[in-house]
Formats: sequence, structure tokens, C-alpha cells
Amino acid sequence: MVYFITFKYIPMYGVTIAFKEFNMFQGIMNSPWVGFDAFREIFLMKDFYKVLRNTMLLNLLDLVVSFPAPIILAIFLNEIRIKWFKKGAQTILYLPHFISWVIIGGMVYQLLATNTGLVNIIIRSAEMKAIPFLTEPVYWVITYVGSGVWQSAGWGTIIYLAALTSINKELYEAADVDGAGRLRKIWDITIPGIKPTIIILLIINIGHMASIGFERPFVMSNPLVTDVSDVISTFVYKVGILSARFTIATAIGLFQAVVGLIFLLSSNYISKKVTDQGIW
Repeated sequence: MVYFITFKYIPMYGVTIAFKEFNMFQGIMNSPWVGFDAFREIFLMKDFYKVLRNTMLLNLLDLVVSFPAPIILAIFLNEIRIKWFKKGAQTILYLPHFISWVIIGGMVYQLLATNTGLVNIIIRSAEMKAIPFLTEPVYWVITYVGSGVWQSAGWGTIIYLAALTSINKELYEAADVDGAGRLRKIWDITIPGIKPTIIILLIINIGHMASIGFERPFVMSNPLVTDVSDVISTFVYKVGILSARFTIATAIGLFQAVVGLIFLLSSNYISKKVTDQGIW
């Protein structure tokens, strides 16, 4: 409670900057009110709709590709019976989570750069045409999503493996007696057993559809793919922070929060109606 009050609720007072012509020398209290002028300016920016589209698209692709990955990995790991191999696999899968996106970005460039990347060097050595992983928009999006799966999937399995331990083992024993195979047990026991966890995490992820981290798109972006790589977080950095337009930056942040709240409430409502399960 102390943490959330100190670092989440008290700083919310700074949201008023979105409705003021903020001057750092005058402070938040003494800066003049401008109402919704900042929001009008944002919605008149052509680039804003581009970065909003990119943010939604990349988050949607992450949701479709990255969200199921830890579920599948957790089920595979749960089926491994050799303990030392299972623990080793878990450790290897967790490790990418602890690597910063700056380092991952460097690794991606070393491996996938068109002229100097190891992968394209191998491809050209086989007398094939180099693949523009980082310079063509479609390939860049694939690389972006793929690197996200590699970085986060292993760590995401922790929650699902914990959920799997709560499934009654007698259900598997009864399925063995009935002659159920491994795939049938996964489909009829394992997946239904972690269904509440999947739904809750899905709702939370949908709530983050309008927001996106800064490091990943910033590190992996380059001038050749800005049409798909510019997102809200990098837009705030360029327009709001570098230009010292703090009112604009705060207004965009508030817009993200409101849209995220709408997504969260809507997905929770739909989940309650369809599956009778939700966060609250």
C-alpha cells in the first residue's frame, strides 16, 4: 500500500500538466490553465495517428504471437519427465529475460544486419539473396515480434508452471485408467486447469494495448523503417521530451492511460459474460 500510494497515486497529481501550459520555472501550481488545447493539438498531428496505428499493430501482433508462447512452453516443460533436463531447459529459457534490450538490439544487428549480419553472411555463402531483416518494414516487424518472443516467453512460463502445480494429480491418474493419451490429457485436463490464469493474464495484456515499452522499438528502429517502428513511447520522447513540450507528452500519456482503462474494463466485461471469469 505504501509503495502504490507513494509511486502510483501521489504522482498522479502531475497529470494536471496535460491541462496547463507547463513552465518548469513556474511549477505545476502556477502554470496557466489551457484546458484541452494540448489534446486538440495532438489530434491534429498527422504523425500521432501513425504512431497510434503502429502501437496498436505491434501490440496486437505481440498478443497473438507472444501471449500463447509461454503457455505452450509451460505445457511442454510440464510433460518432461527427466528432472535434470527440465531444470536445465527452464534455466536456459529464463536467461533472455535478464538481458537488457540494448544488448538484445546489438545482438539482433550482429546477427541480422543485411551486409554484416552472421545470418545473411551464411545465406549469401549459399548463393542466396540476403534477407533485409532490419531495413524492410515487413521483415522488421517479424524481427521485432520474434525478438520479443525470445526475450519474454521463458520468463512467462513461471506463472503457468505455478498454475499447473495446482491441478489435481488424481485427474491424470483417472485419465490413464480410461486410456487417455498424452495429448488428450493436455487438452482435457491441463489446459482447462490453467484456463483462469490464461484469462486473467489475457485481460491484463489487452489493457496494455495502447501502451508500449520504450527500449525495444527505440533500440531496434532505424530511419528506413520509421513508418512501422515509430510508436507512442518514441513519439513522446521526440516531441515531448527532446522538444521540452511537457504538456504534449503528459497529454499523450493520459490518453494512453484512458484508452488502456477502456480496453481493460471492456475485456473484463466480455470475459465475465462469455466465460464467467474475470479479474473482478
